[in-house]
Amino acid sequence: MSVSSNHQDKDKSDLNKFGYAQELLRSMGGFSNFAISFSIISILTGAVSLYGHGLTYGGSGMMGFGWPIVAFFVMCVAAVMAELASAIPTAGALYHWAAILKNKRWGWYTAWINLIGQIGIVAGIDYSVALFADPLIASVFGYESNNTTVLICFTVILLSHGILNHIGIRIVSKLNDFSAWYHIAVVAVLVLSLAFFTKGSLNPVTYLFKVGETFSDKPYMFAFLIGLLQAQWTFTGYDASAHTIEETINPRVRAPWGIFTSVAYSFVIGFIMLAFVTLSIKDAGAAAGSSNAFIYVISEALGGTFGSVILWLVTAAMWFCGLASITSFSRMMYAFSRDNGMPLSSQWAQISKKYRTPAKAIWLAIILSFLLAFIDYIIKIVNPDATYTTIAFLTAVSVVGLYVAYGIPIYLKLRAKAEGRFQTKHLGPWNLGTYSTLISVIALLWIFFICIIMVIPPNQMAGYAVAGMLILLVIMDLAYYKNHFPGPQAALNKSMEEILRREKELE
Repeated sequence: MSVSSNHQDKDKSDLNKFGYAQELLRSMGGFSNFAISFSIISILTGAVSLYGHGLTYGGSGMMGFGWPIVAFFVMCVAAVMAELASAIPTAGALYHWAAILKNKRWGWYTAWINLIGQIGIVAGIDYSVALFADPLIASVFGYESNNTTVLICFTVILLSHGILNHIGIRIVSKLNDFSAWYHIAVVAVLVLSLAFFTKGSLNPVTYLFKVGETFSDKPYMFAFLIGLLQAQWTFTGYDASAHTIEETINPRVRAPWGIFTSVAYSFVIGFIMLAFVTLSIKDAGAAAGSSNAFIYVISEALGGTFGSVILWLVTAAMWFCGLASITSFSRMMYAFSRDNGMPLSSQWAQISKKYRTPAKAIWLAIILSFLLAFIDYIIKIVNPDATYTTIAFLTAVSVVGLYVAYGIPIYLKLRAKAEGRFQTKHLGPWNLGTYSTLISVIALLWIFFICIIMVIPPNQMAGYAVAGMLILLVIMDLAYYKNHFPGPQAALNKSMEEILRREKELE
């Protein structure tokens, strides 16, 4: 028997002890698992689409200081999540962790809050693609890009991602592998182009760390905090490595490394890219005041034709990011529906017999993401004087939803450790050892801090949206799910102690 077959048999047995059959195709290697999170983080999506937001509020210093500050704390969050993924390797991930560490109701709320964040991240990513693609297409075909044409472009992009995810995990897995290398290659092309072909000279390195300059009406320190959305939204979605854990070979080791290294590599490569883009700025005020600061900076630095080629390459990278995000979103929805946590769960938990993908969950993810952007489009028609931007709204919703969902199992793990219900023997092979508690506390404090920053003006619309969704969740819970949600199989009558005992029985 091959090493791969031995691993797959062990992985199947490992999943069985949590109460689940191996339904999804387990074919992803370590690089593929890393690639899906790296592609969703996509420094060529978050850092680029919100470059104007960061520059407007924090000036050039946002790139020199804001990016590393956020990256440090996010790596703490990622490390604790990686530890949990190694201990509890199921596709339900966050909400399975919460249910096992506390109870099914904590798991239910975690799942729905995660879904809110997933809707926001898919909508935000594909809307970012549309914001870049539509003006580029408009320049070719001679029409004027506006909110309506961007929405149409957004819809077409969503449909392309839905079709490919429906067809099969093998195709998407290969595209995600390619996406990781493509991101690195495009960043290299962008950096080298700016280093050697920028019109005029680059700014001195000290410009990257210039503080005190803001192009907003807010005091600089407050504006700087608002500008952190640029980096914070970029570092989202790395839980994808956990959501695809049932499709990964040797998941207790490979998925945790996928979570952590996707953040670490994105930090380093992203910082290099942002440094050269920022050092090539000719007029920061003009860039901040333009409709798309990144496009403005690249066009000014590299010229029309060359700049357009680079922008097309960046847009393609964003498209790959959206493709991976649909994969993650649909797997989470499939896992939650498998546990009867959603209306019409039996539909969303179905696996396509031909493609072995959660086809209906994939298309539900597409529809929900479209609706979030469409509702915002209608609001803008009714209130054309709204000062917030669609992309800031979508990204802030995703940051708050995802990071609250990240924080719940981290908090519950600390409580379980304090009560003696989660001990060293419950950890998987990937763990933080004696530093686990300290890093968990740092991660929780950062999540609390950043979630507040993301919903204060000018992002208050995101706060209203998240609050409205949370009120709806409470109504759903009290009206039905409090008494009818059975809880995930991973947590039904299974404490961590019982799971360990069953593992020994299956060995």
